[in-house]
Amino acid sequence: MNILFVGDIVGRPGRRAVRQLAPVLRHQHNLGLVVANAENSAGGSGITAETVSELLEAGVDVITTGDHVWDQKQVTEVLDREPRVLRPLNYPAGVVGHGSFLLERPGTPAVAVLNLQGRTFMPVSENPFTMAQAEVARLRERARIIVVDFHAEATSEKIAMARMLDGQVSVVIGTHTHVQTADEQVFPGGTAFLCDAGFTGPHHSVLGREIEPVIRRFLTNLPQRFEVAAERVLLQGALVTVDDETGAARSIQRISEPMAAGTN
Repeated sequence: MNILFVGDIVGRPGRRAVRQLAPVLRHQHNLGLVVANAENSAGGSGITAETVSELLEAGVDVITTGDHVWDQKQVTEVLDREPRVLRPLNYPAGVVGHGSFLLERPGTPAVAVLNLQGRTFMPVSENPFTMAQAEVARLRERARIIVVDFHAEATSEKIAMARMLDGQVSVVIGTHTHVQTADEQVFPGGTAFLCDAGFTGPHHSVLGREIEPVIRRFLTNLPQRFEVAAERVLLQGALVTVDDETGAARSIQRISEPMAAGTN
């Protein structure tokens, strides 16, 4: 199975890039699964029912998120009714939503997607390492192919998670920093890893936001309004090929695809 993981989608430009490029990439690479982190898809912060519908209609199979998942009021309704939209697993029991999803379709292997959030330099959450061990063991009873989005700040935390899960999951890809790393590899146990998938959206920016307000914030320490930028829109992420029988990754390749100028 060929899997596309799409790095953090930022605002309308990022959603446009997914609409334009995801169907093309699905055809080019015969994709069996598209996973996208969309925690910044609604105006640059959070998700809404409308942005979720737009991404699912564009061909995204499972949507992951992170610490910004709660930024829009209607998110609890979205998480409650749409199982294909995940919030990080490691929230306390009783929090709305799910941290994993099992996708079963006729004629294709079962695939599980797991969403985790780090704790280093991040909001307080439950231990993702202990929770990941238990959830992966549960998911492996139904699926050999398991994709993990680890939404975390610290590179050491992401690498440690992937090393711990090597041989138990197919791929661990980090999100959150919006800066694509160049460390893609397949670990000895067969788990593909990329420390950060980058972001899908306007790259003539500061992490997807207009440049000048961010600079003014650093110069003055005063509050600024960080609007989503508009230029040089890229779809970033990774393509992973996984053995259907064993779930072991065969290869991982970073992608950074430009959106055609003037596309709506």
